[in-house]
Amino acid sequence: MTTADSGTPRAYILSFQCPDRLGVVANYSQLFLQVGAFITEISNYSDPVTATFHLRCVFDDRAMTVTFEEFSDRFAELATEMNMRYRLRPADQLPRVLLAVSRYDHCLVALLTKWRSGALPAEIVGVVSNHEDCRSQVEWYGLPYHYLPVTAETKPQQEAQILALIHEQQVDLLVLARYMQILSDDLCRELEGRAINIHHSFLPGFKGAKPYHQAYDRGVKVIGATAHYVTPDLDEGPIIAQEVKAIDHQVSVEQMIHLGHDTEATALSHAVRLHCEERVQLNGQRTVIL
Repeated sequence: MTTADSGTPRAYILSFQCPDRLGVVANYSQLFLQVGAFITEISNYSDPVTATFHLRCVFDDRAMTVTFEEFSDRFAELATEMNMRYRLRPADQLPRVLLAVSRYDHCLVALLTKWRSGALPAEIVGVVSNHEDCRSQVEWYGLPYHYLPVTAETKPQQEAQILALIHEQQVDLLVLARYMQILSDDLCRELEGRAINIHHSFLPGFKGAKPYHQAYDRGVKVIGATAHYVTPDLDEGPIIAQEVKAIDHQVSVEQMIHLGHDTEATALSHAVRLHCEERVQLNGQRTVIL
């Protein structure tokens, strides 16, 4: 048995996607049965358009007859056979997250508050910023604050510093919490599927700068915010979560901005939680949320 001496089962999270074909469920289920992996939560989706199968499950070792390392090796063999892309980890080994912010702190504070309360299943390792404005909030939470100023001329060097920090801290996810710098194409590609941005608009409408002004000019009746993965195409990455709020003709641009702060913070926090729980899978330009 592999359950800890205390008798408390240890939980694990498995998330995978593969070409959809007969036998996918049977093969992974048979392996689980053989090793005694006890499934406690499961969700799956078969996409008829892309012909892909997506699955996420949580299981524990209360009845396992092999070690987690042995199970990992056997599942890796199955993954190769079934052409799977997968993630497998103990549930208590939380993803390591680095936050990036400029001057607006509403998304940053929401994430830090949820992290401190235990509502965000992540290990935040620090905050990077091109301004000093948010240092006091971050250090109050006992986290390191990495001030990395940037200009157009120094952008390559500054991004190299960010990437070095990501490698040094073994960061699993970079969260752009209103970080008002456009990442280079090279950095976007390096962090594919591992960087989340919050855009203060309900994408795909009103991309780029000043979306609230664009929305006001169009007389919209709903404003929103979109959390998406970062790609070289500005504000066009796969969408993870969106939030909206109804408004009317009386709402000014300034009021829109203040109302929008709530939707931005909520959408980003939701997206980060989904990612850290291994619930998000890329499916072309779309995402599957399990």
